[in-house]
This record gives sequence, structure tokens and C-alpha cells, in this order.
Amino acid sequence: MISNLSFVTPTPDSPWGTYLMQVDRVTPYLGHLARWVETLKRPKRALIVDIPIELDDGTVAHYEGYRVQHNMSRGPGKGGVRYHPDVTLEEVMALSAWMSVKNAAVNLPYGGAKGGIRVDPKKLSNKELEKLTRRYTSEIGFIIGPQQDIPAPDVNTNGQIMAWMMDTYSMNVGATATGVVTGKPIHLGGSLGRVKATGRGVFVTGREAARRIGLDLQGARVAVQGFGNVGSAAGELFVQAGAKIVAIQDHSGTIFNDKGFDLAELMPHVRATGGVGGFKGGEKMNAEEFWDVKCDILIPAALEGQITAERARRITAKLVLEGANGPTLGSGDDVLSDRGILVVPDVICNAGGVTVSYFEWVQDFSSFFWTEDEINVRLDKIMVDALKRIWAVADEHKITLRTATFAVACERILIAREERGLYP
Repeated sequence: MISNLSFVTPTPDSPWGTYLMQVDRVTPYLGHLARWVETLKRPKRALIVDIPIELDDGTVAHYEGYRVQHNMSRGPGKGGVRYHPDVTLEEVMALSAWMSVKNAAVNLPYGGAKGGIRVDPKKLSNKELEKLTRRYTSEIGFIIGPQQDIPAPDVNTNGQIMAWMMDTYSMNVGATATGVVTGKPIHLGGSLGRVKATGRGVFVTGREAARRIGLDLQGARVAVQGFGNVGSAAGELFVQAGAKIVAIQDHSGTIFNDKGFDLAELMPHVRATGGVGGFKGGEKMNAEEFWDVKCDILIPAALEGQITAERARRITAKLVLEGANGPTLGSGDDVLSDRGILVVPDVICNAGGVTVSYFEWVQDFSSFFWTEDEINVRLDKIMVDALKRIWAVADEHKITLRTATFAVACERILIAREERGLYP
């Protein structure tokens, strides 16, 4: 267990460095609560675990895993678990902090947490993946729980991973605990609407932002980076609203179609091959050319740190919807602001996933489940109301939506910190 994370020395463009800069920018708007601002700059708890598993060939491999609980003043920790070869402690720290802000921005009764394992899951068999997940869950088991910290899917994790986590935790505590994770399969206490919830939140906030700036979605050109659950779900909803997706980039390649992609043809290709690369309904592009595509709406829904200052100077969109966590560097954010490009930040734009995770958690406790229509109505209302509150703060102080979101969220977090006081 690490209590002092001073050995982490972030650079300005690293995930943790980007987050710290965002906190510094919001501090002048926190009033008397600014005396507590160091709370936001220090994760409450960080756990690094060794995960040894026996591979199918009989050898033993070791992987490094993390679970960081950033702030739990408002409730139990909440945040996903990602499996990726580039996962680091600093990245997980930043992601946990963004979860604190995100949960507070939509006023959910959660703190922020995040987890990860440094591994390429594509190199593991299904049995090895199960062993990895179960051992990781056992190693972090003493700091997670339905009232302590509730993991969920993230990059390269899914409902099956959550089922293994739930089962492992339940076996260790001697009772079925469906509420220990969210994003589970439906028949294990999962919620309808969860898989597409993050993408739906991106669409709902994007629709409201488009109205605000007078952008008609009918015929609007959309470019999407990352075409997993988030990017594809958001893209589908924008197409249903009359927009067209003209460019898509993911790990398998970059494709372009000036007339707009036919999703009825594209989605089966993505499911069959695992990516958009090689799709015959569009032309192949160089990866860097993606940032030059003429579009009205850009949806970065892949990994963090994608929009650099240099790329921000080339973006033609009027509206950037951050489907991913931390996709825009601070320097890129400044360029977009100077150019008058509206950014709906990750900490509100992609909060649909954790909102429906909250619904799942509530349903698990009550053993009473809602219909998908009920889920979507509740989700839309929470997202729209939260964005209205944030926009009012942005207008009042003449600040960006990102700083306004942090102002609303950090005020809620620090009020909770102040009212709870320090113990002992």
C-alpha cells in the first residue's frame, strides 16, 4: 500500500500532469474551498499488486496490476479496470481522479477509483485471461466491495471479465455479491442499456451542445476515433439523427468515405474482424491524415493524449466530444479554445457509462430491475440537467466547459470533504 506518491514526477503532457493542470485552472473559482484543494492532488490510496499465473504451456508469468482510489468523500470508489500493455500507475492515478470529477459532475453518490493490469490481453488464451482476472481480484479484494469500491469494464475488459471478478469476490466473502462490480451480464445482475450507455451519453451531450451553437445534425459530418462500444454507439445515434460518419480510426486502421459510411455494412465487418481496417465501403487513409478530415463533429473515443497542440491546429470540427478519458492534452485544449472550437469534456461527455453503472448498482441492491426505456429516460435527464448546470457556470464566469465542469464537481467534492472533517 502506498500512502505517499511523491515519487511520481509527472510531465505537463502526461495524464497525471494534465489532471493537475486542470485542478490548478479551477482553483480560482473554488472560493473558500480552495484551502482543501490539495485533497484533489493526492490519491487517497494506491495499491500495486503482483499477479502470477500459470500459462497454458506450464510456465509462470508475472503481471503488474493497480487499483487507485482517488477520493471517497462522496461515497464508495467507482471506476473501471483496463487491460493494456501501456498501463502505468500514473495513468491509473489520473483516470481515478477524472472519475472523482465525473461522478461529482453528474451528482452520483460515488468517489473516484480506477484499476488496470499491464498486459496485452490479445496474447492470452481465454483460460489465461480468467486466471489473470481472478488472481487480480483476489489481490485487490480487501479494498473493493459493494460499499467500498465498485470496478467496471474499461479498455479491453467486458461483461465476462466482470462476471469473473464478481464470482471471485463472492467466493472469497462467502456470499453472492452482485453489487461489487457493474457492467455484468444481464443474467448476473447487469443492467439493460449499460453496454451503449457511454456512447449514448456522448450523443446526448453532443446533441445539446450542437443546439447551443446552432449546428444542425441533419447532414453534419462526423469523424470518430475509436470504434468500440463508445465510438460505435455514439456514431450510430448521430447517424439516426441525420448526421453522417465520414472518417473512422481505430487500432486496425483509418478509413474515409465522403458520402458517409453505411453502418449496416460496417458493423458486421467490425464484429467479424475486430476493427474497421480493410472495410471495402471506404478508402484507406494514413493515420495522421485523420486529423485533417473536414468535419463538423469530432469524437475522440480511443485513449488519452490524442489531441496535441499540433493536431488541434489542424482540426476542422466546430464541436469536439470527448468519448475517451483525457484525450486532449492541456496544450491542445488551449489551441482549441483559442480557435473557438467547443469541447464537451470527458468528465461530462462520457459520464453516461458510470451513470448507468449507478443504476445497475441500485438495481442490484433492490433486486428490482428497470426496462431499457426507463434506463434511457433516466440517463438522458441526468445528462441534460448536469450539462445545463455546467453551462450556467461557464456563462457566469466566461470559462470553458472543462473548467466549468471541474468547478461544479470539485465544489461538490470539497464541500463533502469540509463537512466530513478530518479524522482523527
